[in-house]
Amino acid sequence: MKFEVMTAHHSHLPPFAPTKFITDGGLETTLIFHDGIDIPYFASFDLLQTQDGYNRVANYYARYLEIARNAKVGFVLESPTWRANGDWGLRMGYSAVELADMNHKSVRMMADLRDRYQTAETPCLISGCIGPRGDGYSPTDRMTTQQARDYHAVQVRTFAGTPIDMVSAITMNYPEEAIGIALACKDADLPCVISITVETDGQLPSGDGIGDVIEMVDAQTGAYPVYYMINCAHPDHFRDKLDGNNAWKNRICGVRANASRQSHAELDACEHLDDGNPDELGRLYCDLAELLPNLAVIGGCCGTDHRHVHAMAKHALPRLVAAG
Repeated sequence: MKFEVMTAHHSHLPPFAPTKFITDGGLETTLIFHDGIDIPYFASFDLLQTQDGYNRVANYYARYLEIARNAKVGFVLESPTWRANGDWGLRMGYSAVELADMNHKSVRMMADLRDRYQTAETPCLISGCIGPRGDGYSPTDRMTTQQARDYHAVQVRTFAGTPIDMVSAITMNYPEEAIGIALACKDADLPCVISITVETDGQLPSGDGIGDVIEMVDAQTGAYPVYYMINCAHPDHFRDKLDGNNAWKNRICGVRANASRQSHAELDACEHLDDGNPDELGRLYCDLAELLPNLAVIGGCCGTDHRHVHAMAKHALPRLVAAG
């Protein structure tokens, strides 16, 4: 089985590590709606250009690291580089060299935070975050697998030689881009995680099913991703797709859910933050723990903040630890 083969190589990564992990919430929505910071294109890495911006981002992560430390579980430090790829960087006036520098600076921040907060009970993993080339909610200008492999290889290579533990492709909305990123990581010999997003019907924006995409990526990459996640969707949007004993469910080891039940289109048009009900969301993660036997990483996405992740840790972690 794939997990048996990979355990020896990735024993410090979920789901093989001896601890469960939490991660942060909605970085950009927190900074924009709670802290009143303007973030063009949701490109939070741009804030690291100033000392004030750097401090605000570092303080954001510190809140969550304290939650992990108090819960005595691991923490995944997801770098603020979701938009730090060529097309988005060009829109913001970054040259290729400047963009690579910002990716490196982001990882250095994660390493500094790890060194400050890591303990024997709270191991910290650094994940180099990669986002979609296009819109996170819509599979526009779809690439072929090879085009995606070539395009994202640039950012993947910037992570090579840095202290990251893995690369995470977040908010993938069609299969070819996910496959291309996994292959680019394989070319660079970097462990990778693929995280997909779904609409309110539980299907990817491309119309593909969760299981279909996982099976596609595994088939075309030699099951290279260490694990898969679901992000940027409320649990109610995909929970019913996790019923049954499908083998692909074992490959989903992380969930970063939205606070809101709104669709992607509704969230795009919304001028205020829908932060839902933190305690309710935390309790819903208990249901996910029942449905996903290898769930090992929990955190939030759009609209969530430290309140939501604290509720996840309070309600779901005991069940995850007991199951493990």
